[in-house]
Amino acid sequence: MLGPVILAASRSDRMRRLVSAAPVTKPVVDRFIPGETVDEIVPIIRDLTDQGLELTMDVVGEDITTPEQAEAARDAYLELIDRLKPLDLGTRAEMSVKLSMFGQALDGGHELALKNVRPVVEAAAEIGTTVTLDAEDHTTLDSMFAIHDELRKDVPQTGCVIQAYLFRTEADARRLADSGSRVRLVKGAYKEPAEVAYQQRHEIDKAYVRILRTLMQGEGYPMIGSHDPRLISIAQELARTAGRKLDEYEFQMLYGIRGDEHLRLAAEGHRMRVYTAYGTDWYGYFMRRLAEKPANLRFFARSMVSKG
Repeated sequence: MLGPVILAASRSDRMRRLVSAAPVTKPVVDRFIPGETVDEIVPIIRDLTDQGLELTMDVVGEDITTPEQAEAARDAYLELIDRLKPLDLGTRAEMSVKLSMFGQALDGGHELALKNVRPVVEAAAEIGTTVTLDAEDHTTLDSMFAIHDELRKDVPQTGCVIQAYLFRTEADARRLADSGSRVRLVKGAYKEPAEVAYQQRHEIDKAYVRILRTLMQGEGYPMIGSHDPRLISIAQELARTAGRKLDEYEFQMLYGIRGDEHLRLAAEGHRMRVYTAYGTDWYGYFMRRLAEKPANLRFFARSMVSKG
């Protein structure tokens, strides 16, 4: 399987330099990351929302090694919120954050991440939108869920992400569904050991359906993070069976992948949210997109050949 190899490359400084220096890289990266600054991303936000789509915005960046860098990440999100305010989009433009960017991996990281993310969550609530806490590797999840629980005491619409390939996720889903949480379900994009995660695609898909059924039958708000046509059809059937209206769940897909499907689902009346990343520290995000889907890797390889 190529996925684990690509994920290993995402942590390689040598590969980072090689990929970043390749002339073809920028136009390919632009497919998935449409801008580096807030000024560049605001027109994208306007364009997508004008087409009837919704967004969740991610300021990319993962190699946080100092408290000052974590504070800079916090400030980048606060700047985004400041620019979203006059657009008056409400929940049509929300945010996704990785707690590693807010200092979670540093000494005293749990408290530091909570301290840094809280003003972002509160500022988002003030302009009528919300924040979803992204899931990272399995060693970070107890901290993420604890921060999620703490933030929801004051801002109950704060969301979180769960990953179908982890054995623990079915229990996490039951707890979150009972608490009425906003939950994005994804397959998972980190290299996890066999002791904690399913390794075969068919096992992950079956777990995804079981977990999604739990979310649809629960009290929360399910967010279906998938580009898989079969899982999208299953999600629609589970929603109908659970008696959910179209505004009681949503689909989420990545910017640059299956754009026609984004528009089709929106035209059918579904809430369709596009996960849109921007920023200069794009390498780790980009490599995970390649690892998640072989078609993305083929697209990149063809581009390198055609440009080379």
